[in-house]
Amino acid sequence: MILVTGASGNVGRPLVDLLLRDGVPVRALTRDPAAAGLPAGADVVAGDLTTIGAALPGVEAVFLVWPMPTADAAPAVVEAVAAHARRVVLLSSAAVLDGVGTDDNVIGRLHADLEAPIAASGLEWTFLRPWGFATNTLAWAEEIRAHGTVSDIHGQVAASLIHERDIAAVAARALTEDGHAGAAYELTGPELLTQVEQARIIGEAIGRPVRWREISRAEAHTRKVAAGFPPEFADVMLDGFAALAERPGRVTSTVEEVTGVPARSFRQWAADHAADFR
Repeated sequence: MILVTGASGNVGRPLVDLLLRDGVPVRALTRDPAAAGLPAGADVVAGDLTTIGAALPGVEAVFLVWPMPTADAAPAVVEAVAAHARRVVLLSSAAVLDGVGTDDNVIGRLHADLEAPIAASGLEWTFLRPWGFATNTLAWAEEIRAHGTVSDIHGQVAASLIHERDIAAVAARALTEDGHAGAAYELTGPELLTQVEQARIIGEAIGRPVRWREISRAEAHTRKVAAGFPPEFADVMLDGFAALAERPGRVTSTVEEVTGVPARSFRQWAADHAADFR
C-alpha cells in the first residue's frame, strides 16, 4: 500500500492514476474526498498532514507533498511516517541545490528544512527537486482567455518547464522500485524556452495568437499577491526570474534516466491543457 498525500493536486492526481494502472494499492489522502474526483480503485481518505497518522496503518511507502508555509510540523509528520512505512518520496524543490542560496530563499529554506528530518529518520528516502513547473503558466489562463495576452516580467528569461506527469512518473518509480534510496533527483523538462516562447506555444495549442506584454516588477508583484501568493513568495519568484536572466536555467536528463522515457515537451503540456486556456 502506498499513501499519496496531496492526492488531488497537480502531481498527486496523475501519480494515483499511474500507480493504479500498474496494479499498486493506493491510499489517497485529500481534504475533501467527495470533491476530489479520484479513481474508484483508490482508497480515498479524508485528512491532511495534521491527521496523517490515521491514514498510515498498512502503508509501506509515502509520497509527501508539503502545503504548509513552514516546516515546523515536519519532525512530527516524519516520526509518524517512520512508525509505519519504510520508504518516503518527498516533492522538494531545486531551490535547495547548492549555489541557489537557501539562506535568503524562502522556498529553498523551507524544502531544506523538510529534507533534513527525513534524511535523519532512517527511512529509505528520495527527494524530487523539480525546477519550473509547466503548471505555473496556468496563472496566465484568465488573461489569455479574456484578452489573448500575457502580462508578466522578464519575457526573455528561459526555463526548462517540466510536465507534472513526468514528476509523477519519477515518483512512481521511486515509490515502487529499489535503487532510489538516498537519491536527490533534479528534474526538468527537455528544453529551454523563453516566457515569450511559452506564451506563443500556448497560443498555437489553442488556435489563437497570444501576445506578450512586458510589465514592471512592481506590477508583477501586485499581480502575484492578488493571485494568492504570500508577498515573500512573490518576491522569491521574481528574484528567481531575475537570476535566470543572468544565468539561464538548465536541462537535465533525469526523467529519462529514471523512467526510460524522455521528458514531455512544453508543447505537449500545452496541448494537454489547451482547454484551461480557452
